[in-house]
Amino acid sequence: MKIKEIGEFGLIGRIASGFRDLIPNGWEGIGDDCAVIPWGDDRSLLVTTDLLVENVHFLRERISAYELGAKSLAVNLSDIAAMGGRPAATFLSLGLPPGTTDTKWCDAFFDGYRSFGVPLLGGDTTSSPEGIVINITVLGTAGNSHIKRRNAARPGDRIVVTGPLGDSAGGLQAILQRLPTDTDTEELIRRHHRPRPHLAEGEWLGAQEAVHAMMDVSDGVASDLLHILRASSLAATVTIGDIPVSPLLERTADKYGWDARKLALTGGEDYVLLLTVDPARFDELQANFRRQFGRRLHVIGECAAGAPEIVYRGEEGQSARLMGFNHF
Repeated sequence: MKIKEIGEFGLIGRIASGFRDLIPNGWEGIGDDCAVIPWGDDRSLLVTTDLLVENVHFLRERISAYELGAKSLAVNLSDIAAMGGRPAATFLSLGLPPGTTDTKWCDAFFDGYRSFGVPLLGGDTTSSPEGIVINITVLGTAGNSHIKRRNAARPGDRIVVTGPLGDSAGGLQAILQRLPTDTDTEELIRRHHRPRPHLAEGEWLGAQEAVHAMMDVSDGVASDLLHILRASSLAATVTIGDIPVSPLLERTADKYGWDARKLALTGGEDYVLLLTVDPARFDELQANFRRQFGRRLHVIGECAAGAPEIVYRGEEGQSARLMGFNHF
């Protein structure tokens, strides 16, 4: 069997099944945004790691060293936010191809990396035969009662996101299609290169009992919501017209003939948070979130009993099957 036949998450499942019997009692391994390791009586250590490879995750000629340093860390910090935690420290392993970078590039990369103010405690550096390879591990902490997991969604829960979707995918389209440079395309590309992990929002939402399951949007809602549904053994309905899309993406999509909401559903790397919320407590959560962050949460659907699948509702009823990014 080829890896392509089972896909990225089928491969992860095969790896996880081979190590479940080795995980210490009380520890949590593969299956959420972070591993969870007990740390004292009422707190846990959160651990996440992510890999970025040149020409797979980024094009060096289109992203500055500063932006790459910041984005490399941002995508990892987002995993800590997704579980209601606070980042504490990072480790970085960096593979650099010979003759293609210099100390000026490295200095700019690390300026971007340190822009989030999270310590770098160690790692490794090596040469790479071709492209840049970046691997980061982040340690975070959270109170045990505040940790949010993918398997905690319940029937009837509102499905919610903390911000607009699709801007990063729009930026990627602008890069790949080599669109003419104007204010809108430049801003979409900036949002693709400089995602903002919702750290404050994640820690705050982690403390809210009304929030049940939570993760970040890295591969697109169409894929990421399925992770919650499979972990929680639920189905869901998503209303396409309720997917939040920025005016910036709407304008650019109209100009170049894109389907803005398809980009919003299937495009990855927005790094907003995706959560499910007790419907009886949503209005209170919404009001408190507005007071805390000055903007609203966006309801895009509802969980229901049933086999893990998403039914998309639009003006013409159920849409075609949608999937987010898959590496294999």
